[in-house]
Amino acid sequence: MGVPAGDGVLANLRRGTVEYCVLAALRGHPRYAPELVAVLSANELVTSEGTIYPLLSRLRREGLLETSWVESPAGPPRRYYSTTAAGQRALSAFRGQWEAFRDGVDQLLGEE
Repeated sequence: MGVPAGDGVLANLRRGTVEYCVLAALRGHPRYAPELVAVLSANELVTSEGTIYPLLSRLRREGLLETSWVESPAGPPRRYYSTTAAGQRALSAFRGQWEAFRDGVDQLLGEE
């Protein structure tokens, strides 16, 4: 097995971090799925709504997200997602691990 080339690297990085990016994007700011996709897409973390719905369902089953229905001014009610206390704890734990991991990678990449 070789090192992934091009988009494969980015796909692998996304796969390992996107659930925590979802938690971060929802921290203190409930969003409905299309709005969440727009935020994540702007940061090159997801490319379509089709990739986010299974993840949102899994995070909800795991107790990291909760949902509420909000009436929409145009159309049917919207399902809004927000982090639970467990989701906030998971994000906090990830943040500590991410900083150490990121610093290690940055150090190695910065070496000539």
